[in-house]
Amino acid sequence: MPMDSRAVVNPDGGTERVVTALSPQLTLLFAITCALAVANVYFAQPLLASMSASLSVPASRIGAVVGATQVGYAVGLLLVVPLGDLFDRKKLILTQLLLSALALSVVGLAQSWSLLLGAMVLVGLMAVVVQVVVACAATLASPDQRGQAVGTVTSGVVLGILLARLVSGVVADFAGWRGVYFLSSALMVAMALVLYRTLPASHTPRARVGYWQLLGSVLHLYRSERVLRDRGILALLIFAAFSVLWTSMVLPLSAPPLSLSHTQVGLFGLAGVAGALAAARAGRLADQGHGQRTTGVALALLTLSWLPTAFGEHSLLAMVAGVVLLDFAVQAVHVTNQSLIFAARPDAQSRLVGAYMGFYSVGSGLGAVAATCTYAQWGWAAVCALGASLSVLALLFWVYQVRSGRQVRSGRQVRSG
Repeated sequence: MPMDSRAVVNPDGGTERVVTALSPQLTLLFAITCALAVANVYFAQPLLASMSASLSVPASRIGAVVGATQVGYAVGLLLVVPLGDLFDRKKLILTQLLLSALALSVVGLAQSWSLLLGAMVLVGLMAVVVQVVVACAATLASPDQRGQAVGTVTSGVVLGILLARLVSGVVADFAGWRGVYFLSSALMVAMALVLYRTLPASHTPRARVGYWQLLGSVLHLYRSERVLRDRGILALLIFAAFSVLWTSMVLPLSAPPLSLSHTQVGLFGLAGVAGALAAARAGRLADQGHGQRTTGVALALLTLSWLPTAFGEHSLLAMVAGVVLLDFAVQAVHVTNQSLIFAARPDAQSRLVGAYMGFYSVGSGLGAVAATCTYAQWGWAAVCALGASLSVLALLFWVYQVRSGRQVRSGRQVRSG
C-alpha cells in the first residue's frame, strides 16, 4: 500500500479508507526519484575540464555549462512546477522524466558549444521534476510529519547530488564525459517505467484556474507570503556559496600539484554525506519549532567552512573538512526553509516550491559563473573569499530577521515580544 491509512465510519454507517500519512515505501520511492533526477543538474561539475578540452572552450567560459543548466532550472520552476497544482502529478512526473532522457541524449551527442548549452538548458528545465515530487510528498504527508517527510525526500536529493559527482567521475574515466549523459538518459527511461507501474494517480485538489492565472498566483505568493521571501533570500545566498565551491573546486584539484582524476574528484562528493544526515534531522527540528535556531547555527557553520577550504589547493584533508561543513550547513538551512514555507500554504505546495526554488536556481547559476571567472582571474584564494562573503551576507540577513522580530512558527509570521 503506497500510503498509511485507517478505517473510519462514514455518515451512512459504512467504512472507508482515509489516507493519514505517507508510508515509508512511498517516501523511499520519492527519495530515489529525486536522487536520480537531480543528479542530471550536477553531472557536469567534475567534467568541466574535459568539456573545455573536448570543445576547445576557455576555462573562464566553461562555467556557463552549469549556468545554462540553472537557467533552464529557473525557467522550469516558474513555468513547469506550478502545473503540479493543475494536473495529475503522476502524468506530469512521467512526462518530465521522458523529456529529460531526450535532452540528456542531445547533450551526449553535442559537437558544438552552442548546442551543448542549449541542451543543458533543456536538462535543467526537465530536472524540476524533483520539485514536483517534493511538493507531492509534502501534500500527502500529515502536518506533524511534513518536515520529516520533506527531510527524507531531500536526503535523496542530497545523495543524488553527491553520487552524481562520483558516478560522473568514474564513468568519464572509462567512457568519456559523453558516456555519463547517455547512461543517465537510459536511467531516466527506466525510472519512468518503474513509476508508471507503481506510482498511484494524484488525488489532491487541483487549482480551478487557467494556466496563466496559475502563474500569476505565483507572483502573488511572492507578495503575500513573507516567509517565502525571507527564506528565498537565504536560499539564494547559501546556494550561491554552495555553487561557488562545487563548480570551481574541480579546477585546482585537477591541476598540479594535486592532479586528481575524474574519479578522485568525484569521490569528494562522499565527503558531503553529512549534508544528507542534516537534511533529515533539520526537518524534525523544524517540526518541533526550532527552525530559526537551526538556521542560525547552520549559517555560522557555513561561514566557518571557508577557513579550511582556503587551504584546499594544497591539502586534501582541508578540502574534505570544508566540504563536510558546507554541505551540512547548506542542507540544514534548505530543509528548514522548505518545511516552513510548505506549512504556510498547504493548498499551494507546487507553486510554493517553484517560487522558493527560483531563488535557489538564480543563486546557483550566479555562483557558478562568478566562481569560474574569479578562479581564472585571481585564483583559489579569491574564490574562497567570494564564498565566505556570500555566507556572511546570509548570516547577517538571518540576524536581521531575528532582531527585527520576524520569527517563524508553524509557517506563520508573528511579531515577537
